[in-house]
Amino acid sequence: MTIATSGLHHVTAIAGDPQRNVDFYLRALGLRLVKTTVNFDDPGTYHLYYGDEAGAPGSLITFFPWRDAPSGRRGAGQATTTSLSVPANSLGWWKQHLTGLGIEVGEVAARDGEEALGFRDPDGLALALVAHPQGDPRVPWDNGHVPAEHAIRGLHSVTLSVHRDEATAGMLGDLGLRLVAEEGDRLRFAAGDGGPGAFVDVQVSPDAPRGLVAAGTVHHVAWRAPDEETQRRWRAELVDDGVEVTSVLDRQYFRSIYFREPGGTLLEIATDEPGFTADEPLLELGRALKLPPWLEPNREQIENLLPTLDLPSENDLERG
Repeated sequence: MTIATSGLHHVTAIAGDPQRNVDFYLRALGLRLVKTTVNFDDPGTYHLYYGDEAGAPGSLITFFPWRDAPSGRRGAGQATTTSLSVPANSLGWWKQHLTGLGIEVGEVAARDGEEALGFRDPDGLALALVAHPQGDPRVPWDNGHVPAEHAIRGLHSVTLSVHRDEATAGMLGDLGLRLVAEEGDRLRFAAGDGGPGAFVDVQVSPDAPRGLVAAGTVHHVAWRAPDEETQRRWRAELVDDGVEVTSVLDRQYFRSIYFREPGGTLLEIATDEPGFTADEPLLELGRALKLPPWLEPNREQIENLLPTLDLPSENDLERG
């Protein structure tokens, strides 16, 4: 490939109850709800986007919350852990904070010169907070629940679980990632200049069962493309390389193409443009249900299908 991604754009997972999801990611993790919209393929279901103040690419974790969704199963062919970047020396604060909210957390673990704290969200999604020794210059959302000196800066990395690594490694190389570390059955790849938001770890587990994508699991992992022209050229190169790729899809806040890496994980290439202020001002992000133009005529019907969300006060830009 002649095009390379600069890093992660977002991770999308499946949740159960949407109110529980909002409460956890806004109150417990201190992220901003930057867009309240719907799953464009299933408009009776929310699509909730969390990130930094503006929802910058690389800060985003998003959810399709189906209230009656069965529990998924982590396994091969999935992104099995989503890691978020926090400042050095913050993990002690986070462990105390999460434990105080009744969330079970593991012990702080060291790997690749980093420290990580693992836990799960209310649906069982595997998460980790990672303190990178070189730090993370990204500015966090200052929300009043998490002090800015400890707040999440954005995505750090994802872990892909596979039975064999060769074909997956080849696909990551085609996306412009390079192998930067190898420890036992785990390989680390980096995009661009590396660092938080640009890593993917490949966990090789030959005997692991196949994963089942449902509540508490990742649906897909998205990588960044700067603009639509680059994305179109990238799609053409993937097709020429024999990869089955969707057409370019309009997601309102970015354009997307989807394909699977050989190990089974669904990947996306998403454009940085136009961003989340395309249909509402920065100060009002996430407050109202936003629909794309082609669904707007059905607003009343869609609103009747969606449960009412009680949004915490920090989403109204109040502090504390």
